[in-house]
Amino acid sequence: MVTKYMKMLCMFDLPVETSEEQRAYRKFRKDIMSEGFIMIQYSVYVRTCPNREFANQLEKRIQKFVPKEGNVRLLTVTEKQYEDMKLLVGSKKLSETALGMERMIII
Repeated sequence: MVTKYMKMLCMFDLPVETSEEQRAYRKFRKDIMSEGFIMIQYSVYVRTCPNREFANQLEKRIQKFVPKEGNVRLLTVTEKQYEDMKLLVGSKKLSETALGMERMIII
């Protein structure tokens, strides 16, 4: 059986004007990182998923802790689609480079 690895991108824009909003931002960021996401740029995180079913379950877990305010988006793409992403300015973060393409962080 061939496993179809996928990448799930979590992109968010959360308000941080009040101390309560800042707390919600920090908690959300901590929660997605505990789910194995790594930051590829500010407010954009990525995680490898072994298949679509796993990605769907991960989405359900994330829905349980999204903040009440702001904007959170999830996008699941194939490894090939992710590899085709162009980096126009800057460079890959060390954590992204060390992780590689078809590797997962198991927690």
